[in-house]
Order: sequence, then structure tokens, then C-alpha cells
Amino acid sequence: MKAARIVVLAIAVGAGGIAALLAGRSEKPAPVQQPVLPQVATVDVLVAKDDIPVGKELAPSDVQWQPWPASAQTGNFIRRNNRPDAIEKLSGMIARAPFVSGEPIREAKLVNAKGSGFMAAILPSGMRAVSTQISPETGAGGFILPNDRVDVILTRQQTTGAAGSQRQTSETILNNIRVLAIDQNVQEKDGQKVVVGKTATLELAPKQVETLALAQRLGSLSLALRSITDASGDKKTDETAGGNEGNNVNVVRFGVTTTATPQ
Repeated sequence: MKAARIVVLAIAVGAGGIAALLAGRSEKPAPVQQPVLPQVATVDVLVAKDDIPVGKELAPSDVQWQPWPASAQTGNFIRRNNRPDAIEKLSGMIARAPFVSGEPIREAKLVNAKGSGFMAAILPSGMRAVSTQISPETGAGGFILPNDRVDVILTRQQTTGAAGSQRQTSETILNNIRVLAIDQNVQEKDGQKVVVGKTATLELAPKQVETLALAQRLGSLSLALRSITDASGDKKTDETAGGNEGNNVNVVRFGVTTTATPQ
């Protein structure tokens, strides 16, 4: 009798286990809810396909349309819905400032050369490009690159006293001047870190052009490279330095500054 009960109990337990196993297999896992991402409105904006250096003539292969968040675009960007023919219209224009890959194209950084040379195209309005001779000794050992800022120093001999003794004097005649080019290089090329040339082209205001032309006749000129951290800190001095007040040149002797008018 007891043996029969044990057999029945075993059969019942086995049937229950089989039923539970079948029930577990028949249950389907609950679907995973995917988070709903907000839709961001975009517009097609004209961007640089690759890096575009200063002075490069724009070609259709240099730019492309790229989706851009509508909330992040500004009125300076070129939008495809407003100017679908912008790639063809901008072809042939010259870059006045460099573009990095993926940067939106802005017409403020482009100029239409209209047959002029690229130097005239990249020169800011009202400014002049003037060249002066340099050497490794007078050009900071060749470490001056285009777009650096320099001070221009005049060194000359003067006759002093009744005995006619010669004395060397030096004076900074121009401050914080932008270098446009070294020889014919307007930018670093192929990772070049040093440009050793014989001619530096400087960006000058009209009065500064007169000061530089006079200084070239008086003596030798040297360029002093400025730190990038203070290259923009002498704007007021830049406007007055070389102001050509009567074509005067300041001369420092033994710590005393005097003004001389070259003849």
C-alpha cells in the first residue's frame, strides 16, 4: 500500500514538473521598449570638404553640402534651400582666411579676385603690402612665418660731436606688424616649421609705408618676432607707431630719447 502511494506521488511530481517546463517555454519575453529620440531639425549647409589654406582659389571639389542643426546655423552660413547654386557661384573665389575641414563656408572669408593677384585679394581694405629685405640674422633666424606679428627695428650710424665720431643707434619704428609672406610663401607647407627667405612682405597702413620707406634709406632693418599671446595687445601703439609726424625718427642715446628729422 505504501509503495503504491509513493509511485503515485512520484508520477504527480513528474507531471507537475513537465507542465511547468512546458508553460515556461510557451511564455514569450516582454518586448524591450526602445527610447524615443527627439527629432532634430537640420538644414543643408555648405562646408569645406578638406582644409582650405589662405590664398587658395575655391574649386567645386573643395566644398560640399552637409546637414547642420537648424538651431545652430547662423545667417552667415550658406544654406542649400536659399542658394542651391552656391557651389558654382563661389567657384574661383579666393580664401582670405583658412578653413578647416567641416567648417561652414562664409563669404566674409572669401574674396572675388577678378583677375587680380592673390596678394591683392587677401589684403584687408585700406592696408598696403610692402616688402623689405631680411636675412637669417635680421629675421629671427628664419623662425618668422606668414601671419606672425613682428616689430620693425631700425639700426643706423650717426655722426656725433665735433670730432665726427660714429655711433650706432637702434629704435623700434613699427610695432605689431603682420607678416603677409616670406618670399612667395603665404603659409606653412607640408609641416614646414622654418621659412628662411630674403624678403618679408608686411601689412602696413599708408603712414607706416612712408616710415618704412624712409627707414630703408637710413640704415638696416631687423624684424623682432612677437609672442602669440601679446600680438594683439599693441593696437593703439600700432596706429601711432610710424605715424610719420614730419617723418621723424626717435633715437635713444644713453636712455634718453630724442627726435631727429632725417634730411
